[in-house]
This record gives sequence, C-alpha cells and structure tokens, in this order.
Amino acid sequence: MDARRTVEAVWRMHSPRLVASLARLVQDLGLAEDVAQDAFLCAMEQWPEQGVPDDPAAWLMTTARRRAIDRIRRERSRDHKYAQLAVQLTGPYDTVDDDLLPLVFVACHPILSQQSRAALTLRMVGGLATDEIARAFLVPSATMGQRISRAKRTIVEAEVPFAIPDADELPARLSAVLEVVYLIFNEGYMASSGDEWMRRDLAEQAMRLGRMLAGLMPNEPEVHGLVALMALQASRFPARTGPGGRPVLLPDQDRSRWDRTLIVHGTSALARARSLRKPLGPYTVQAAIAACHARARRFGDTDWEAILALYDALSQLTPSPVVELNRAVAVLHVDGPQAALAAVDALRGDPRMARYHLLGAVRGDLLVRLGQHAEAAEELERAAGLAPTRHERTMLMERAAAAAAAS
Repeated sequence: MDARRTVEAVWRMHSPRLVASLARLVQDLGLAEDVAQDAFLCAMEQWPEQGVPDDPAAWLMTTARRRAIDRIRRERSRDHKYAQLAVQLTGPYDTVDDDLLPLVFVACHPILSQQSRAALTLRMVGGLATDEIARAFLVPSATMGQRISRAKRTIVEAEVPFAIPDADELPARLSAVLEVVYLIFNEGYMASSGDEWMRRDLAEQAMRLGRMLAGLMPNEPEVHGLVALMALQASRFPARTGPGGRPVLLPDQDRSRWDRTLIVHGTSALARARSLRKPLGPYTVQAAIAACHARARRFGDTDWEAILALYDALSQLTPSPVVELNRAVAVLHVDGPQAALAAVDALRGDPRMARYHLLGAVRGDLLVRLGQHAEAAEELERAAGLAPTRHERTMLMERAAAAAAAS
C-alpha cells in the first residue's frame, strides 16, 4: 500500500477518535475538525516523502494538537485553552474510546433536527466525507456542507458540553442516538428517494456505528438490540434484489442467499441484550421479530403467532401506525385476510399514513387475496404514485396491472 492510501486508511479508521479527543481538549467541535483536517493534509504532504511513521495515529494527534495550539495562540482571549493544550501536548497519545462516546452524544444532540443529527453523526463519528454523505442523502455536496456547518455552529453557539449526559438524562439521550443510527440504517435498507431501492454502503455505516456503540456501552441492552436488528435485517441484502436491481419481497426471497454470518452475529447480539435482564425495549423486540424470520428456512415455516405476539408487545412500547401496519401482515398469516384488512382499514384515517405507499401496497395485496381485484388494482396504482423509488413504482404498477387483468 503506498503512502497516500495509508494516510486515507488511517484517517478512515482514526479520525472519529482524533476529532473526539481534540474536541474534549478545545471544547469546540469546529476547531477540532479543522485541526484534524490540517493534520491529515500534513500527512498527505509529508508521508510520501518521509515515510509512514511507526504510529500513524499518534503522529496525526500530535500534529493536530500543535495546529490547535498555533490557532489558539493567535487568539489571546483563549489563552486558558492554550495552557490546557500545552500540558496535554507533553503526554503520550492514547486511542481512548472514552472521548468517542461524548462525541456521539454531541452529534446526536436533540437541539439539532433529525436530518442534521444524521449528517453530523456520519461526518464526525462515521468519518465520512461531506460528498459521501451528500450522495447518501441525494443532495448536492454544497447543500450537505452547509447543513453540517450549521449543525456544528448550533452546537457551539448553544454551548453544548462535550460530555456524556448525566445519569438522569442518559435514557432519553441514548434513545435519540439510537434513533439516528437506525434512521441511517433504514435509509440504506429501503431508500426514501432516488432510483435505487437499497443503499448498502449507508446501511453498513449504521451497522458500524451500532457496533461502536455496543463496545462503548456494553451494559445497555437496547444498544445490543439495535445491533441485532440491523445485522438480522442486513442478512437479507443478497436476496432482496433481482436482475436490474428489482426488489424481491420477503415471501419470494431465496433464503439460501441470506448471509448466515450476519444472522449468527445478530442472534448473538440479541442474546446479549436479553442476558442483561432489563426490560426489553423496542429495538430488542424488533430484533426478536427479525430473528423469527431468520430461523425459518422457508417463508411457510415462519412462526407467525410468535411474530404477532411480539408486534402486540411492540405496539405497547412504541405505538405507531407503521407498527400497526406491520402487525396487520402478521394478522394475515394468523387470522386470515379479512381480519388483516380490518386492521389495515383502521389506519386509513390516520394523517401520518396519507402518503405512506406501503399502506396501499399491503391493502392492495389483501384485496387480491379476497378476490376484490378491481379495487385492488386502484389501490395498487395509488400506492405506485406515492412510491419513493423507481423500482418500487414499477413493481406496484405491475401488480396493479395483474389485478386489473384478473378482475
């Protein structure tokens, strides 16, 4: 590997911890990232000529500290920070995860919008470049750069402390962190716009963040529950698309193509969440549902009664129309299409579902099963009009045409 590629690899691996340690020292997220980038540029210039140092991460940290001192020295009003850094500079560099956890909570602070939290988390914790994040969310790089800059400015202006929240704040704040990680994963698992149905690179970043959190917070069951849920869902990736990227729905997937390694990792994380003997949270319950699917060698072997019971529990923990829609699918396989249709129709008046294409997709399928083909065709056409991706629109229109032909 040449020096330039080594620099890029080291940056990808160590930049979150580097920025986290610097942010703790200077208490300024923007300054921390700026001096970390300066160190990276120095490495790009020097390592190809001078060789890669024995401890690349320590070299980057020392260089970044010196750049921070130089900047703070030019701002005499911040001499107290310069004094603090001057002391720190003499000590050895450690890759300390204790600095990384506060960075996660800062990036996911509720003062930011959900989209800004997701972008800042990918930037600061995930180590992604701005243009990578922009591609993931299908916006121009300049727009994403502005979003991230505003988020950092908001954090600084609000004087958000670089610290783990107090014990009484931690449950609510952890929930916000997990929400952001799962939002990133879901955007990769089922894209909300564009031509692609899935964006695996984005899902994989969320999974990496989840594993990082599990290492940092090993006694929090919901962290392990989220890791389990993402691994079990991601295990289906190889079977979720057919030729040309066309979606393949769960009943039609070739389960021999599911990633058995991810299934093992997911079930192990689920067992870890349960072993902590705390009340199960929504991510752990959803992981248990995903595990039911993973255990079934064929779609027809699925334990739908267990899944329905788990959805009943989930609806108590996090009541939402989306949970009820997923529960209705379980009702279909336990009590039949008429009972499932009644459950779906109870959701039609909820304004949160007005533009949710999967409501129409599920209802259309139930109407087909009940022999109401003409109504099913209309429902599926409406769902196609709301579908966020080209592949989903095509699939729903094909199902609508089949229903119309059967009427």
